Amino acid sequence: MSELIGIPAPDGVAPAAQYSHVVQGTGNFVALSGQIALDEAGNIVGEGDPAAQARQVFENLRRCLAAAGATFDDVTKLTYFVTDMAHMPAIREARAARIPEDDTRIAYGTSSAIRCRSWS
Repeated sequence: MSELIGIPAPDGVAPAAQYSHVVQGTGNFVALSGQIALDEAGNIVGEGDPAAQARQVFENLRRCLAAAGATFDDVTKLTYFVTDMAHMPAIREARAARIPEDDTRIAYGTSSAIRCRSWS
C-alpha cells in the first residue's frame, strides 16, 4: 500500500480550509488541488482581470509543484475550468510563460481554476 503525504500549505500559497494543496505518493506521483487566484494571504488577485488571475494561478501551481520537488517540466496534464471562454487567451498566455507553446503534453480544456498532475 502506498503512503500519501499531504502538503496543506506550500510556501507562498494560502492555506485551504479542509484539504491539502499537494499530495505526494510513493515514487514520483504528485497531485495538486485546483488552484485559484489567491495570494499567500488568501486575498483575490486581479479581481476582474483574467490575465492577472491566470498569472497568479500559474504561480500558485509553481509553488505547489516546488513543495513536492517538481517543476512544470514534470507536468503531464492540466485541466481548465473557466466561467467565460473569452478568458482563454489570457490563460494560454500565462501557461506559455511557464510551459513552452510547442509542448504537446497539454490537453485542451476550458478553464481558470486549474487542476495539475506531475510525475517527477
